[in-house]
Amino acid sequence: MTEQVYLSGAYLPLADAKVSVLDRGFLFGDGVYEVIPAYYGRLFRLEDHITRLNNSLNGIRLPLPHSVADWEAIFRPLLADDRDQYIYLQVTRGYAPKRDHGFPEQVVPTIFAMCSDIAPFAGRVNGIKAVTLDDTRWQLCNIKAITLLGNILLRQEALDQGCAEAILVRNGYVVEGAASNLFAVLDGELITPPKSHEILPGITRDVILELAAAHNIPYQEDIIALEALHNASEIWVASSTREIVPVIELDGQQVGDGKPGPVWKRMDDLLQAYKTSLS
Repeated sequence: MTEQVYLSGAYLPLADAKVSVLDRGFLFGDGVYEVIPAYYGRLFRLEDHITRLNNSLNGIRLPLPHSVADWEAIFRPLLADDRDQYIYLQVTRGYAPKRDHGFPEQVVPTIFAMCSDIAPFAGRVNGIKAVTLDDTRWQLCNIKAITLLGNILLRQEALDQGCAEAILVRNGYVVEGAASNLFAVLDGELITPPKSHEILPGITRDVILELAAAHNIPYQEDIIALEALHNASEIWVASSTREIVPVIELDGQQVGDGKPGPVWKRMDDLLQAYKTSLS
């Protein structure tokens, strides 16, 4: 992680970055965030990430006037040109003079950004184990809120069971991972749950669908029943920093032949080539 961060208009050492204990992000989790990959100093799909950020901000009634260019200017001094990194951006409703659930009359948002290296994730190549769990989170999962306790508890339950991810179930169908979007290959077709309030609209998810359309890989956005997922020939989870990760074991049962599948291999190759084309 870089030692320099951005905090509400200033660049300063991480150790010097401070916010008030009355910041509503600290007291209530009243804020949203984004995670934006950068490959060799180039931000990946920045406009899409800022569109999602603005949707999240509007969802919590905290719009900001920043343009894409404004955000890029904020991020640029934090980035290195020689490695893969990601920007973590957090926006809260800011300081309020008293703890009150209602919005304060005067709002000055707290804006925080830092840059960290993307650590290699072995599961991206070798595959991971996953477990299905009941989705106990709130109903507005399309907002990228900093209130992540539900996701944290579900991911930890998966880790406690020796798995790398929890795949979440609502009313008999699967929606997404605790920190990822979900894909399955069923009867040769790539399927992912449609966008709704039940899932986070992932940027990597959208790129995968664009690549599938461009390279004649059959796909659709549709609900996936838990029973159908257990019969899938391939299962993937996708996120900005881990990219496309194959699931080789689900609920203690082998997925396909227990190895990353051919559709995953093709899509991973396409994604890596797409990233290279943007450099």
